[in-house]
Amino acid sequence: MAAKSIISVAVCFLLLISFSLFISTDDLTSRRFSFSLPLPSSSNSSLRCAPATSAAASRPPPLKVFMYDLPLRFNFGMFGHRRDSDPDRGLSPDRASPAAEGGGRELPPWPHDSGVGKQHSVEYWMMASLMSGGNSEEAGAVRTFDAEEAEAFFVPFFSSLSFNTHGHNMTDPDTEIDRQLQIDLLDFLKKSKYWRQSAGRDHVIPMHHPNAFRFLRDQVNASILVVADFGRYPRYLSSLSKDIVAPYVHVVDSFLNDDPSDPFESRPTLLFFRGRTVRKDEGKVRLKLAKILKDYDDVRFENSFATGEGIKASSEGMRSSKFCLHPAGDTPSSCRLFDAIVSHCVPVIVSDKIELPFEDEIDYSEFSLFFSVKEAVRPDYMVNQLRQFPKERWTQMWRRLKSIAHHYEFQHPAKRDDAVNMIWRQVRHKLPAANLAVHRSRRLKIPDWWS
Repeated sequence: MAAKSIISVAVCFLLLISFSLFISTDDLTSRRFSFSLPLPSSSNSSLRCAPATSAAASRPPPLKVFMYDLPLRFNFGMFGHRRDSDPDRGLSPDRASPAAEGGGRELPPWPHDSGVGKQHSVEYWMMASLMSGGNSEEAGAVRTFDAEEAEAFFVPFFSSLSFNTHGHNMTDPDTEIDRQLQIDLLDFLKKSKYWRQSAGRDHVIPMHHPNAFRFLRDQVNASILVVADFGRYPRYLSSLSKDIVAPYVHVVDSFLNDDPSDPFESRPTLLFFRGRTVRKDEGKVRLKLAKILKDYDDVRFENSFATGEGIKASSEGMRSSKFCLHPAGDTPSSCRLFDAIVSHCVPVIVSDKIELPFEDEIDYSEFSLFFSVKEAVRPDYMVNQLRQFPKERWTQMWRRLKSIAHHYEFQHPAKRDDAVNMIWRQVRHKLPAANLAVHRSRRLKIPDWWS
């Protein structure tokens, strides 16, 4: 009996040793089947996105983009000060020219007297980045003159400027010029084998103004469109799955020396808004807000037009306010949001349908507040929420605004992680889906058989 007990104990001891050796062995099998879930570091346990300014070692090489050589009437020829413009002259010089390295002719400056028209100049800055031939370490995209090696194709048609230049009231006789430019552009693209081989899916077309390219949008609905939002686009034409939401070009100057010892107390106004109150569609909320907010001593709600003096007043108001109101305009977004960001004024966004730029990389809840239209028009609700907002939390948002404001800067030459390079990064993100659609279309006998 004693022998049996000794044997049993020995067997158990050997089994225990074997089991210990098994679980401590660091082999591939144990790695393959082990996993862990991250614990939330705070009360806000939402998934954290990688910062937009990631390490240089993880950066892919610049996107290779072929830019079509369109006649100047499609882009710079719309600049009124260009007396030497030949409307049918293109951009690219002889390849032997020293300018060829920069992508073509000298870049004309954006008109200084364009005022609020500057807000939809995204098309200009994207084109400028391809013409610059700048430092590849800074560039999100570089121009290639060999279309066969291109990863994407850029169509340098200033569709927003065309709308603003050629009959922006939509009843002017000049509107026909805008229509004809769109017709001519489609004729040009349809002759390109690169357009035909992808049906335009890997082509990037800016149409940032909500009325840009309004006559023939449906003929480019497969392309990667650069838009401000989806307020004027039916779902069959534009969507977040293939298109890019780009920021407006801010019209107020960036706040570069915003370093007070107490930023919260240095901004005496609680909530600021300056702009037009009579808008269409979802923008009708502005008139309701004007009535609700008019009697608060710590709120400035001013009806104005975007003149030079008005822009200056807006800048001063934003820099002296803790929160800046961003209600919808004729479309869910407006330039006001990006003016607030570069003024380091915490945006208060009132919209049920807004889409925001770079949201796969930037968490807007870290520096913005959001109210539904229903919440915003409830008397006293929004103002009381802002009055009770903790100073410490506001200061965190203010610091975050300062750290991300460079992502909304349009400049030439472009700089690392600025607005233009962020847009080109978005193009890179959209290309896998575009390439999938192109490759499938070449072999499918029955397109979209599953629908």
